[in-house]
Amino acid sequence: MNMAVVPAKNEQGRIGKVLTLLKKTPVEKIITIVNGSRDNTMKEIKSLKIGSVEILYFTPELGIDIPRAIGAYHAYKSGATSVIFVDGDLIGDIETQVIDLIHAVVYQQVDLAMTNCYPDLVYSSDLAEQILLFRSLLNLKLGLYDKIGVASPSHGPHAVSRRLMELVDFKDFAIPPVILAFAACSGLSIDVATKLPQEQLGSTIRNYAHAKKIADTIIGDTLEAINYFNGKPRTRCFLYKEYLGYNPLRRFDILEKFLVMN
Repeated sequence: MNMAVVPAKNEQGRIGKVLTLLKKTPVEKIITIVNGSRDNTMKEIKSLKIGSVEILYFTPELGIDIPRAIGAYHAYKSGATSVIFVDGDLIGDIETQVIDLIHAVVYQQVDLAMTNCYPDLVYSSDLAEQILLFRSLLNLKLGLYDKIGVASPSHGPHAVSRRLMELVDFKDFAIPPVILAFAACSGLSIDVATKLPQEQLGSTIRNYAHAKKIADTIIGDTLEAINYFNGKPRTRCFLYKEYLGYNPLRRFDILEKFLVMN
């Protein structure tokens, strides 16, 4: 069964568009992880009356990517043969990309299928350039740069196979680049299945302070992935700077409890 995992926090006005789009794709079950919402996200989802939507509700904010890990584990336990990850704020026209990603996993036996969000490597900002530099370093280290460029499960819709889920530590879904490093270490099939320029994703535009925190989060995650691949402690440090970003707000305690109890 093809399943989608959709994290949603304060996505009123957007989540309905995402779920309605997914309903038009080969996705057979949509797992929405509502967490820390203070708006009408939950009400909007329920008002759609989409039978294939299952809601996992958490009162506290789980932090970036923790919902992805919870959703992945729940999908796996529910018998998913493929899982696609789509953020709850991506209101761009991504139907074709979702279909491409599912097709790659189901029919081409790709274990980690990603979206190329920088097909022309045009940097929209200094922060984007920094992020892509570290993503390039990781993909070069993995020996995958010529094949996947700067693609990363941190950015854009992506999909995984059941084969990957049978081997992985689900906590690592909360640090997306580690999933890429894990797949490379495990000899799994990795590919870019589709492309969608960053500006067409339709994700929420926020302020610079948030963008800087996101950049530090992704860079720190990428450093963890490099260290994981090298068999070293998973530090987030580079040149005496520790890239924390939003990492301290990730509720690994709730994730670990969910994994034990379900």
